[in-house]
Amino acid sequence: MKIIVAIKQVPERDAPVSIAPDAKGIEERELQFAMNEPDAYALEEALQLKEKHSGEVVVVSAGPERVGSTIREALAKGADRGIHILCDDLARRDALGVARLLAAAIQPETPDLVLTGLQSEDLGLGQTGVIVAELLNLPHASLILQVEKTDSGIKVKRELEEGWFQSIDLPAPAVLTIQSGGTKLRYATLMGIKRAKTKELRQINAAELGASAAPAVALEQITLPKKQKSTQMLTGSPKEVATALVEKLKFEARVL
Repeated sequence: MKIIVAIKQVPERDAPVSIAPDAKGIEERELQFAMNEPDAYALEEALQLKEKHSGEVVVVSAGPERVGSTIREALAKGADRGIHILCDDLARRDALGVARLLAAAIQPETPDLVLTGLQSEDLGLGQTGVIVAELLNLPHASLILQVEKTDSGIKVKRELEEGWFQSIDLPAPAVLTIQSGGTKLRYATLMGIKRAKTKELRQINAAELGASAAPAVALEQITLPKKQKSTQMLTGSPKEVATALVEKLKFEARVL
């Protein structure tokens, strides 16, 4: 069973973020980077499937040279080999552009399963895995908590709203976006770190993949949220005030 896991390197959660001078990205010079946590759950799901059914786990990631350290982390946790798409302009590409790179690198591998995290911690768009499935012409399911191999393909458990779950059967190969928190993440062992140094990490220049970088969505400017203060006095009976307050929290503040 060959499983491809798409991972992304993102700024660490507590890293101080500032807007770049051109207002089209963030300033990266002082940032520390780490593996996107939702992708770490996708990797863990792949490693557990490999332990149950044997096979190979291949991680693929796009970005500049620094992304190699995140791929090595995945190899240290148990992935068998890595593919690094060298791309210095990844931050300038939209979800479609990134998905084109990943799909072009994944297709020759002819995997049985492709896993991605549900969304990235930096942008949170939740689109890349879905678009990869479309580009590869493969069935897709999202919000996956558990994957089981069956005689006809795979069976997955999806998380729905309000504590509901759904189990569905899918043919293989398929693309799944994994929900965070479904399993316990493993740490890289000292032996795993040593072995990672000898595992294959292949680099491919983005230009070699022939994936179009023309964005479908243009980013014009990044700005900080404007701080606003306003006071509203609610009048009426306690019941009327409570009803009006709930309405405002739901539809204006959107916190309920």
